[in-house]
Amino acid sequence: MALIVQKYGGTSVADPDRMKAVAENVAYTKRHGNDVVVVVSAMGKATDNLIALANSVSSTQPGRELDMLLTTGERVSMALLCMALADIGVDAMSFTGSQVGIITDTAHGKAKILEVKGDRAREALQQGKVCVVAGFQGVSTDKEITTLGRGGSDTTAVALAAALDADACEIYTDVTGVFSADPRMVPQARKLAKINFDEMLEMAGAGSKVLALRSVEFARNHNVPLHVRSSFTWEPGTWVTSEEPSMEDPIISGVVTDVSEAKVTVLGVPDQPGVSAALFEPLAARNVNVDMIVQNTSTEGHTDISFTVPRSDLKVAQEVVAQVAVQIEAKGVTHDNDIAKVSLVGAGMKTSPGIAAKMFRTLADEGVNIEMISTSTIRISVVVAASDVELAARSLHTAFGLDSGQAYSAPLPERK
Repeated sequence: MALIVQKYGGTSVADPDRMKAVAENVAYTKRHGNDVVVVVSAMGKATDNLIALANSVSSTQPGRELDMLLTTGERVSMALLCMALADIGVDAMSFTGSQVGIITDTAHGKAKILEVKGDRAREALQQGKVCVVAGFQGVSTDKEITTLGRGGSDTTAVALAAALDADACEIYTDVTGVFSADPRMVPQARKLAKINFDEMLEMAGAGSKVLALRSVEFARNHNVPLHVRSSFTWEPGTWVTSEEPSMEDPIISGVVTDVSEAKVTVLGVPDQPGVSAALFEPLAARNVNVDMIVQNTSTEGHTDISFTVPRSDLKVAQEVVAQVAVQIEAKGVTHDNDIAKVSLVGAGMKTSPGIAAKMFRTLADEGVNIEMISTSTIRISVVVAASDVELAARSLHTAFGLDSGQAYSAPLPERK
């Protein structure tokens, strides 16, 4: 008997009909001899609606109280799914993150999982029940309710799969798998049958929204196979595993775009030891996630430092950098919201020279200017103007032979 963890996103449980469809799929999995743990997100736009509600009554919003509010969305989903399962004869039991023993640190809004106890889930499984767990939440070491930040339900599912030694973790979403590019931006994108953890990590880190970065890290560290698939068609999706790519696989697996970042530039920074630490340590202390960093060549003892941050962190970053700029006697600070990041990801880069040169030539031929460059062993990222992101993504997708030959169209939702 296999243990399967299934995670259903907000679009998968957006309304009563979708909720019933999910219940049917869970029942199907259970009746085929599997133990099942289900992790659910809040219904549709429920979390956005709760944030809007908070905004309408307060501009302060203490982190503890906001987390207390936001976690109600997933609690609604878990209870309703258990009711839908009961209607079709499946014995199920719901658990909040704290009830199932998801222990986090104390950072409200973006808490990290420290431990998953899972005792109550094991007991329920031994009794033959389906466990339905509220995603996106846990309880801190200070015994406070916390939320896990963007993609928190994915992280919950993978952490539970690791703690319970599950055979697989199925991530159900509104797309049919992991694609070679965002099909809404690159119509010729194709679905990947498989991809390895390292490539998926780079794609998630580069801005792919299919899987949250932390969930892929958990999966790789604990070797939990992930199956990304659609809850609208239930067709096979993309397997994310530790399997290394074969020689027959393409050099490049995907073109990833990210329009959620902003660029901050500190002008006229004194070129001396300790300046970079003085700039980035306060940002880290405020939980601002810095992505790409570029420092220009020193001229007359001064240099410019540019870096990118999530747009949602820009206000905090500006406050921090403005203070630091005064302390280090920099000449000024600027920011740019109208940027996008385009990345090539592929394990084949390790043994294939010339990928960067081909990428830069392709963009140059299309008249796309590159503002920043960052690389890893299997990824090359560039920052371009936001207005150029679609042209850049499509031209690179074609240049590296990733086009499917037919335009992707999302399948219509259907009941199983």
